[in-house]
Amino acid sequence: MNEYLIVDGYNIIGAWPELQKLKDIQLVEARDRLIDILADYQAYSGIRVYIVFDAHRVPGLAVKTEQRRLKIFYTKEKETADELIERLVNDLIGRRNRIYVATSDMVEQHVIFGKGALRISARELLLKVRQSQQDIGRELEKTERGKRNSFDAVLTPEMKQLFEKWRRGDS
Repeated sequence: MNEYLIVDGYNIIGAWPELQKLKDIQLVEARDRLIDILADYQAYSGIRVYIVFDAHRVPGLAVKTEQRRLKIFYTKEKETADELIERLVNDLIGRRNRIYVATSDMVEQHVIFGKGALRISARELLLKVRQSQQDIGRELEKTERGKRNSFDAVLTPEMKQLFEKWRRGDS
């Protein structure tokens, strides 16, 4: 089964405390930080992540780009993120696809649920991301612990004894 997570970018930025503080200083940095966080989450979880940023007040064409293996969408002029998210859900829905949409917009949650997608609130996504970060940390710790004595693990007892003699200066 293929799993997709479609994220309402500015909705999540406005809901996560770390990103909300960054947004107040510089919106571009908050956007970049969200992309970094979700790229790590995608790499760990294996779920395919799409991020949609609202640009309906900005003149111009829609932009679709890929950054850190994430698909990032900027809406076209006079198009909301919700409209693009609904279109993506329609395009992805199928027998072998499970689609999640991360937004705290209740109206949008009801609409995408009616189309067959599952919803994740901004808070739920934050908890999933934090859990994956903790899991990654534990995995790294295990790897580091295993590496500390990796040379020791491949030595025979006789070789260990010989090295210990040399270390002590015994002949």
